[in-house]
Amino acid sequence: MKSPVRVGFIGFGTVAEGAVSILTGQQALLRRRAGFPIEIVKIADRDFTRARSAAIPSDILTGDVMEVLTHPDIDLVVELIGGIEPARSYLLEAISHKKHVVTANKALLALHADDIFQAAADQRVSVGFEGSVGGGIPIIRTLQEGLSADKVTAIHGIVNGTCNYILSEMTRHGKPFSDVLKEAQDLGYAESNPTLDVGGMDSAHKLTLLARLAFETPIALKEISVQGIEHITQADIAFADAFGRKIKLLAIAKETDGFIEVRVHPTMIPKQSLLAGVEGVYNAICVTGKNTGDTIFYGKGAGAQPTGSAVVSDIIDIGRRIQTGADSQVTPFPLKPDAPSLPVKQMENVESLYYLRLMVEDKPGVLSRISGVLGGQGISISSMIQQGRKAEGHVPLVMMTHKAKERHIQEAIATIGQMPDVSEPVALIRVEED
Repeated sequence: MKSPVRVGFIGFGTVAEGAVSILTGQQALLRRRAGFPIEIVKIADRDFTRARSAAIPSDILTGDVMEVLTHPDIDLVVELIGGIEPARSYLLEAISHKKHVVTANKALLALHADDIFQAAADQRVSVGFEGSVGGGIPIIRTLQEGLSADKVTAIHGIVNGTCNYILSEMTRHGKPFSDVLKEAQDLGYAESNPTLDVGGMDSAHKLTLLARLAFETPIALKEISVQGIEHITQADIAFADAFGRKIKLLAIAKETDGFIEVRVHPTMIPKQSLLAGVEGVYNAICVTGKNTGDTIFYGKGAGAQPTGSAVVSDIIDIGRRIQTGADSQVTPFPLKPDAPSLPVKQMENVESLYYLRLMVEDKPGVLSRISGVLGGQGISISSMIQQGRKAEGHVPLVMMTHKAKERHIQEAIATIGQMPDVSEPVALIRVEED
């Protein structure tokens, strides 16, 4: 029988507990599929008083992280504490001791992928990060291996379950954002401080990894244009429905004219599209390839068992290399000077269709003046909805534009927003076709 692959964990929270429960509860299955046993040597955490579903012998628990990082019998270290520091230092320390590492820390990789993968390449060890995007959806390995023969041209992803739950419930039940957010927090779908999720930054962290894998180009987090869902109203959802669309928070990466677009924002998409049908806390990622066309990956994007399963899949994958004595995996990020690299298109130069919602005074000439501002920026209107007069004299005016450049649309709405006939800031949502 082959010798076991020995693993140490840093952090014993929700995802770690899921991974450990899989390793301890499915030993026979994992041994059969992997071809070798997997042994948990040490688990380091600050708090072992919390009740956990996985029964762990007390002698493998420790409050000293260095026992994991320097243990001579540990082949692979799993980091699941989250955050930037001390997680970054722990991973680099483990790598310096020639230990393979696995992490689900998308925020850390979004900021420090190059440092971590360069250190791993220098020490000829592997880095697994399947659990960092999409929970149990095997999207990382798909981009690294399954689609390695294809040229990816675009990625459109629903990669944050909290936002998708909120938008789904707002659409289904007609409730305002604040009420649904409170429900999501009560159900454990949203954090007490939900800013990273609803503000779009969690999706942006994940998009840096997806875009770098797909386009072999280093993407800095600051290069991604990010907008959250806090401003979405029931009026926007109703008008989207009238236009045959739904609103989803999308992480988008696409190659256009020799540039890469990377952006996260609420997006109107056709109701008949596959992504429009993704409801609740589920994630879905559409990868468009030159040869394969559209491929859709759908599943639970978070949680102990789905993400824990992704972590264990990394352990098995790296364990096979350990067993065969193979060198570390080929790094998925461009570290060599001759690696292909495309420039990131500035958001102001991105072209899109746009939904605009205005509250305007209901009197002659207003529409003509607004159309004139848009026309002055080269923006044409494809369709429009104008509701009847209300007692207060202001009515919603909703427009869909033809394709326009972001810079021009922003200049136009800034001008329109200063018009005395317009009573509220202009609401803007970008529109993607099927």
